[in-house]
Amino acid sequence: MYKLIAIDMDGTLLSDEKKISPANYEAIQQARENGVKVVIASGRPLVGFKKYLEQLNLVSEDDYAVAFNGALVQSSQGGEIISKTTLTLQDYKDLYKLSKELNVNIHALTETSVISPKDTIYTRGEAEMNGISNEIIAVEDVAVDTTIVKVMFVDKPEIIEEIMQKIPEEVSSKYTVVRSAPFYLEFLDKSVNKGAGVAALAKKLNIKQEEVICIGDAGNDIHMIKYAGLGVAMGNAFPEVKKIANFITKTNEEDGVAYIINKFILNGEEAFAV
Repeated sequence: MYKLIAIDMDGTLLSDEKKISPANYEAIQQARENGVKVVIASGRPLVGFKKYLEQLNLVSEDDYAVAFNGALVQSSQGGEIISKTTLTLQDYKDLYKLSKELNVNIHALTETSVISPKDTIYTRGEAEMNGISNEIIAVEDVAVDTTIVKVMFVDKPEIIEEIMQKIPEEVSSKYTVVRSAPFYLEFLDKSVNKGAGVAALAKKLNIKQEEVICIGDAGNDIHMIKYAGLGVAMGNAFPEVKKIANFITKTNEEDGVAYIINKFILNGEEAFAV
């Protein structure tokens, strides 16, 4: 029996219009009523998806969230921290130097803001989507005590595709590097990923790996899909995500999350490999 389900947001739980469908909402509520722990696992900061947690009634003292692709695992109310792993300012400076060499836009996220050496549509979009401030500041002027959670190369999909092949081995081996969206390439501490975040939470809750379902669509979901007892790729997932999943559900426009909850939690079917 599955006891925990970790669900990605963008491209998974949310529709293309960034909304939670009635079917997904109802399935999640029924899963909770059946004693299943429902956790949102997102690349966003907690503040960037708090409104969705509220819509889903996932804001009690014993509800948790995986934010920043696993860099921060905490209670949905923002109090108790299960795990927190960040980068250093030097990491940001080193990656900024690389971004200049590759001619790609860059920004970094703190727990409460997005900081960037120049204003771009990607930086503005990141700030607006997450409801955080957009601070344009030269890299050398960033305060020494600034907590850098993750650094992102942000640009047109074809540019991101091209530079992915040019990331030096010493960089890709030093960080967790994930493509969370066609126009995002993210750099996190080497120990950080959604799988590690979900695993840390499952350990705290005394839930076994085989009792976990993880659902996602993008490169930053691969670790948790591999970790899960049942790893699920959305019908709209990147090809590399579908390749490693145990099961492929419907798309985010077809209530793919509800389909999985109904099939494997509410109806109790056994999982099978694709």
